[in-house]
Amino acid sequence: MKKDIKPKPTSKISKITKAYKNLEFLNSSNARTVRILAEYYEPKGRLEKNNIQDTIVFFGSARLKSRKESLEILREKQALFVKKKTKASVVKQAEKQLEMSRYYEEADELAKKLTIWSKNLPTDKRRFTICSGGGPGIMEAANKGAKKGGGPSIGFNISIPFEQYVNPYVDPENTYEFHYFFMRKFWFAYLAKALVVFPGGFGTLDELMEVLTLVQTRKIKKDMKIIIYDEIFWKEIVNFEALIDHGVISKGDMKLFTFCNNVEQAYNEITGYLTKNPLK
Repeated sequence: MKKDIKPKPTSKISKITKAYKNLEFLNSSNARTVRILAEYYEPKGRLEKNNIQDTIVFFGSARLKSRKESLEILREKQALFVKKKTKASVVKQAEKQLEMSRYYEEADELAKKLTIWSKNLPTDKRRFTICSGGGPGIMEAANKGAKKGGGPSIGFNISIPFEQYVNPYVDPENTYEFHYFFMRKFWFAYLAKALVVFPGGFGTLDELMEVLTLVQTRKIKKDMKIIIYDEIFWKEIVNFEALIDHGVISKGDMKLFTFCNNVEQAYNEITGYLTKNPLK
């Protein structure tokens, strides 16, 4: 009886890569939902591992600098102006930057005070951890203040072409890098028990208005204190009264947030609210 003869392969079959290891697939449009889920589950796992229960989020401009750095820049521009190597408008801009640097210093101080307060709460969980977008400006100031207060701080960074880099005051284990703005904003809102909105530009306005919309429409139902820092600045930028007069928001919507004009006022509003609500 003849033996079965096995056919010889005409060519070697290369090892096929599993889908979850296939970088070409993972970076393709077909895997977009996989990437979105990754920006939910990966932070979720690490936040739980690091014992983070909730946060106080700081929003504000990435362009603001500390008083020390702003003063150095102004002196440099003034010296160039004397030598006729720059314009008066450049000096004026540097003067304005120095004036705006007070928000950096006040964000630093407020974050420090809140961190010291939260560390003394009777709990094993990390309550009301200072959280920012992880970049420069007000974000850096908030993370710096938390570090001065001896506590942890979180940075939800975003990959964009300019301005954004992880500041040196974010804990490495609490540093996150997002591609999708909406997933980053989800994590800002999901853990937050309080928000402090310092002066800022388009990004800050976007974050503020989205949170206000979610609270107004009751998509966010939890207790959350929203502080808008510096009433004079924000009422110049956003004409809240005109919105009421034109009937596009109600007068009661102004109760969704609280204006604060200094560190002590913001600190008392936040700690008073959190003591009465989430801590009870």
